[in-house]
Amino acid sequence: EIEKKYKLTNVAAFSIGLIPWVCRGEEYGSYGICYGGKKVNICAVTPPDRFDHLNEIFLEDICHTQLGCGKFVQACSFISLTLSVDNQIIHPSRCYGLWKRYGGKWKNYDDVPFFYKDFDDLSADCLKRLDDDYSTVRNAIRKHWPDRPFKYMLNYLELDRFVYQTDSADIKTSFTESETLGKIKTPVRHLESGEYQIDEHCRFFTDDIPYGLLITKWIAEQLGEEVPFVDEIINWVQDLRNERFLTKDNKIDLEACLAADH
Repeated sequence: EIEKKYKLTNVAAFSIGLIPWVCRGEEYGSYGICYGGKKVNICAVTPPDRFDHLNEIFLEDICHTQLGCGKFVQACSFISLTLSVDNQIIHPSRCYGLWKRYGGKWKNYDDVPFFYKDFDDLSADCLKRLDDDYSTVRNAIRKHWPDRPFKYMLNYLELDRFVYQTDSADIKTSFTESETLGKIKTPVRHLESGEYQIDEHCRFFTDDIPYGLLITKWIAEQLGEEVPFVDEIINWVQDLRNERFLTKDNKIDLEACLAADH
């Protein structure tokens, strides 16, 4: 629409599948910490033949030039990136696992598990169930467009092994043995009772649900697919945050979603 409105003829749109590096702000407005980069990065570009030029003038410099790793490969379409994910399924499933195991609260800050280093079997099972729902949608996409390769539309473990070039045995060890994720803490807020609770106002909830799980839920509905664990987590979050995304029969409430303050 913008291209048509302003009669633009030399525009290339692109999207990067995963952030090329793991980083955190240490002091706001001052400095941050980079824990390391991906070994391989994935990008979708339209028009597709603009990838090499984009790679030369931009992509190469944002990771490989700086860190010596993270060269980019080209995905066949943007939907490959939408459905080949880590954070948008890792964050909600890990938070859900912590909530189910601990009630989402801890008496002392030192009792709060690390988000990745202390990844447990319950959280790994939650992630697998969520990723299985995504695989249902991925398989439906491949069936709907059989002429597309979707080479980089991967499940969680396939994606992890590819971008980090590891041989992780399973979901749990992909986190507990990670070289880049070990120091990341679980986001919590301090309650008046003195306890610490998972921070339901952090981006794991405000971003990964409306811009992650809900998008996949919508695609699933368009393709006539059921995604029961996606529904379970969305229902948990909307009750926790007093929001409404799904109807009582687990269909997207589009009017409520569009009215939500995100």
